[in-house]
Amino acid sequence: MNNKLINSPREIWIDWLRVIACFMVFVVHSTEPFYLGGEGSLILTEGDAFWSSFFDTFVRSCVPLFIIASSYLQFPIHYSTGEFFKRRALRILVPFAIWTVVYACVWGEPAENFKNLLLNFNYSSGHLWFVYMLIGVYLLMPLLSPWAEKVGKKELQAYLGIWLFTTLIPLFRDWFSGFSTTVIYGPSGLPRQALFPLWGEASWNAYGTFYYMSGFIGYLLLGLYFRRFVGELSWKKTLAISIPCYLAGFAVAFIGFLGRVYETADGTFPVGGLVEKAVWWETTWINDTIGVALMAIAWILIIRKIKCEGRFYKNVLLPVSKASYGIYLMHLLLLVPICGLFRSKLGLGTEGLLGFWTTPVQILGAATVGFICTAIVAVIIHKIPKIGKYIV
Repeated sequence: MNNKLINSPREIWIDWLRVIACFMVFVVHSTEPFYLGGEGSLILTEGDAFWSSFFDTFVRSCVPLFIIASSYLQFPIHYSTGEFFKRRALRILVPFAIWTVVYACVWGEPAENFKNLLLNFNYSSGHLWFVYMLIGVYLLMPLLSPWAEKVGKKELQAYLGIWLFTTLIPLFRDWFSGFSTTVIYGPSGLPRQALFPLWGEASWNAYGTFYYMSGFIGYLLLGLYFRRFVGELSWKKTLAISIPCYLAGFAVAFIGFLGRVYETADGTFPVGGLVEKAVWWETTWINDTIGVALMAIAWILIIRKIKCEGRFYKNVLLPVSKASYGIYLMHLLLLVPICGLFRSKLGLGTEGLLGFWTTPVQILGAATVGFICTAIVAVIIHKIPKIGKYIV
């Protein structure tokens, strides 16, 4: 937290946002087994296709919410760049290094994992991509802070407008390429959809007009905008803005995923293939696409209205909020076996124990149990004198 905010009252809604966003992450990863599997992508039934699209779309803004919260509290920075990076290193890099080692030892071949860590994260613990992105955002904060201190409302709105336009670019690429699922493979062997060149891009140049204005930088600006220029709104005005934003964003992401699945299935389930198909299905779920951005704005508007700070907040939610980074880092270690347990007990799809409701109960049940168990472990670790905060 920057010096300007040290003596300010605690932002209660930020604690609620962290915990809500953490639970949303659990829902996302509890949904993945229902469309990822087999050779890479696999949806067993039409019901699984619907529930996968519904639940994952509903909570898809979880990662942007973390960036907006971080920006709201820390951007622009009000102390030296060296001090900023020192604080971030202790709070972000040390826990990240610890849990990276844990995953490297637990999943896959440790020797190969440690070798690959020189270049990237362990792909068995894919959620750690978030930390690399977060570090990139932090590297930009000192550079942009002098401008952020002076920027006016209309100027910031203009830049946010440009950024919102860039959230349409993944959809433009999809449309103009004829919904091609052609992919290219990098050194990791993981697929990346080939880019349809736009506005200065070409096979020899990836740095088009909007290259530097796209991505998570927009959520950094959104956090700044909410703190500087969005005052206290009435519930009437909050709902008048947030509900249309959320419904529009949800429609884009939900219909986009489900439509691609149906196109692939051509009326027949199960449907699957290599992981490149799932990559294509997820086109409208990309974090910097318009649907996810609109839902993130709606979530922020709603969560900002939460002012509850009674016993539940002080005794339960606040400790969980303080350990939220650790919860994110460690959660797959507990969630994966919990998802497997639910699947083994309830069965699969419409032939499962609860019929049509088997899949949603599995998703919500695994997410809830996984979140509670991981939160308890993280809070206990956080309370360890002297070293707990460096682990979570």
